[in-house]
Amino acid sequence: MPDVTDAPDPSRVPGPHVAVDAVPVADATASGRSPRRRGRRLAVVAAVLVVVLAAGGGLAWWLRPDPAPAAVDLEPTGDLRAHDPALVVGDEGEPWYVFNTGDVREGLGSPQIRRSTDEGRTWEAIGTVWDASTRPDWAYEAVPGVQNFWAPEVLHHDGTWYLYYSASTFGSNRSVIGLTTNTTLDPDDPDYAWVDQGLVWGSEPGETDYNAIDPGVLVDDDGRGWMAFGSFWGGIQLVELTFPSGKAADPEAEPVTLASRTGAPNPIEAPYLVHRDGWYYLFFSRDFCCRGTDSTYNMAVGRSRTVTGPYLDRSGTDLVDDGGEPLLATTGDMVGPGGQSVSGGILAFHWYDAAAGGEITLGLRELAWDDEGWPVATTAPEQAAAAAGS
Repeated sequence: MPDVTDAPDPSRVPGPHVAVDAVPVADATASGRSPRRRGRRLAVVAAVLVVVLAAGGGLAWWLRPDPAPAAVDLEPTGDLRAHDPALVVGDEGEPWYVFNTGDVREGLGSPQIRRSTDEGRTWEAIGTVWDASTRPDWAYEAVPGVQNFWAPEVLHHDGTWYLYYSASTFGSNRSVIGLTTNTTLDPDDPDYAWVDQGLVWGSEPGETDYNAIDPGVLVDDDGRGWMAFGSFWGGIQLVELTFPSGKAADPEAEPVTLASRTGAPNPIEAPYLVHRDGWYYLFFSRDFCCRGTDSTYNMAVGRSRTVTGPYLDRSGTDLVDDGGEPLLATTGDMVGPGGQSVSGGILAFHWYDAAAGGEITLGLRELAWDDEGWPVATTAPEQAAAAAGS
């Protein structure tokens, strides 16, 4: 595309948008202009336009519609086995971090940590949040049979790093969300130490109709904290937090339902809250994860003027009524994208690589935003392929 700073001024170049001597023929004499002369001038304009179109291979640059907004794929490399990534984009020159669901073979299933020192392009695994000497024993006791800890969330607030984690087992809503804190994310800092703070929220079979996993935390402009959470069961819930504890403002409060599907088993989870330009955005994943290349996971979003909702999609459908603006779904070898977080305008998610036997893979994309204020996670090539196939 030509540099617009060097391009001719559109108002000075003939084209269909320029009203050249646009006087009706019936009024030509009154205007003092000859119809024959006017016809010759229009013929010249038409000839110039033909030449410009031919040279440009299509519409002249000033007539072409603006390209649709598109996300930019960061195409990360390195150790990308990160399920349910919680991304932390560092300040300029600082490392980026990803905290993700733990592996039963490492650190007693503790959330894992990955780091990039080149703005998200290359990643290395640097350990786990806890080990045998620092593990949260209360969580293992609260959820018998727990093997690994899921879908962490990381928040920086007033000089403290808050890491929320989930303990559960598949097929049960006997679950807890716990909290551990640190003053730094740099494992080489002498002050680096995760200190467990205990229970934040829980759910029990037969007592609650929701599942206390997949926390997503936000501090609003008034300094009030909020935690969205939920998976299947009663859908996505919201409770208020208080700081500096980072725990529930009222442990007995009834959560607010933000989003739900219609019909069992209600496959919706992984909420993430973003505040932008006066809107609260609720990102979430829906359908079925964790099945390799058979996964049907996909991401959607809704928005609200208030953090407590209601959250609507572009068509105006409430998310509690199975609404959701599509964000990203299976495309080519990228199967089942979901488990997302957002930091510094970058969308992090996991997906299954069909070209590598369903290997779990970290995805990173710089979000775009359309004219109506909706996030866009598809890239330009994906949009072109979708248009060609439609």
